[in-house]
Amino acid sequence: MEKLSISYSFGGALGCDGLSFEDLRKRYEDACAEAAEWLNVTPSSAEGHGWMDLPETDTTEIKKTAEWLKGYDSIIHIGIGGSALGNLMLNQALLGDWYNCGDTKPKFYLADNPDPTKVRAIWEEVKGGSVALVGVSKSGATAETMSQFLWFRNEMIRPGGRADDDILVITDPEKGIFRSFAKSSGCRAMDLPPSVGGRYSVLSAAGLISAAAVGIDIDALLNGAAAMKKMLLENTSMESNPAWLASSLHSHHEKMGRPMAVIMPYSSRMAFFAEWFAQLWGESLGKEGKGTTPVRALGAIDQHSQVQLYTEGPDDKFFTIINIRDHGEKIRVSQVDCDALSTLSYLCSSDMGGMLGLEAMSTAAAIVKAGRPLVWIETEKLDAFTLGGLIFYYEYMTAMTGRMMGIDPFDQPGVEQGKKYTYGLMGRDGFAKDAAEAKEWFEKIRGISLEI
Repeated sequence: MEKLSISYSFGGALGCDGLSFEDLRKRYEDACAEAAEWLNVTPSSAEGHGWMDLPETDTTEIKKTAEWLKGYDSIIHIGIGGSALGNLMLNQALLGDWYNCGDTKPKFYLADNPDPTKVRAIWEEVKGGSVALVGVSKSGATAETMSQFLWFRNEMIRPGGRADDDILVITDPEKGIFRSFAKSSGCRAMDLPPSVGGRYSVLSAAGLISAAAVGIDIDALLNGAAAMKKMLLENTSMESNPAWLASSLHSHHEKMGRPMAVIMPYSSRMAFFAEWFAQLWGESLGKEGKGTTPVRALGAIDQHSQVQLYTEGPDDKFFTIINIRDHGEKIRVSQVDCDALSTLSYLCSSDMGGMLGLEAMSTAAAIVKAGRPLVWIETEKLDAFTLGGLIFYYEYMTAMTGRMMGIDPFDQPGVEQGKKYTYGLMGRDGFAKDAAEAKEWFEKIRGISLEI
């Protein structure tokens, strides 16, 4: 099996707490071992645990469906949360931000937020060509997803009278609105494993089908995840397993009054990776008054907007910086050709990717000098294999941290309450009491108002 080129450095991870790594090991290694055992022996059919088997996914049907999608000019992928952020993360990391600007087809558009301006703009971009509609929802009841699905489907029907031949739904294998629609309409359907939650689903059909359709090497992605899984399962000590050590550190810093986990990749291609992490971390761990708040930052941009706070503000954050040694593209700074710019000569001939790495090092050094705790993760490059490894690492580390904190990292009761209020306010049958309750709480908000 190919080796992952990912390194983890923890020398600055304890900040100024005065704790040794031996102390950390004594406090948390038994909890790590119990959490790892729980993850390893719980059947993948158990609620929430199915993601552990995704690196071994049979991609035969996924690739067949992706070949069908390649025949279209554009793909509109409809989903929200875990049914969207993973796709955005894969596309940005492996294709870049400008994929749709070239001549390559199919173009890819993600309809997540039911913002009418965005919805209309997507349709204006695609309406002149052939369009495939991909709806992703386990239940088929998510209001944000289904409202857009109904609208786009109607727009697709108008010209030719039928749209369902151009629709794919990715949903529960047996139940739910999308499954009923697939049976009645004859549209294409792919299964979402019932035991895989949305935020852990990027390596399932939800993320892989559209990724394969736009040319991402999904085999390399899964192989990277499998390599990371093998490493994490085989190494059963804090000295050899980065997830054990990182989970212990997150647990420690929460108890030490650091309620924020900052992730700061130094690559524009990883901005949506930070967004994906934020949902994974926040929705998995924020329960029962526990957990830490994920904070997204992007290097080097946020050196100029956040690092002042990070180094001289309150000591309430635990930092992770992700650096990429080889950005692939080589762009060197041009030579100075006039006296007015001569003081910039030190930049000349510098590789911008190398400069970004030096800036990451500088930020990490400044944060650690200030006594703030930080983990340094470094990859040789950012490709599908490496990205698959990082995805599985963060899923595993998140689940392990939740177990060590004594909460279920796979449910989301707070999200469900908001969904019920939305259903009620939108007039869905059976949710009238939820609508009344939502209005009652909102009236409390409106109790003190200023009109300007």
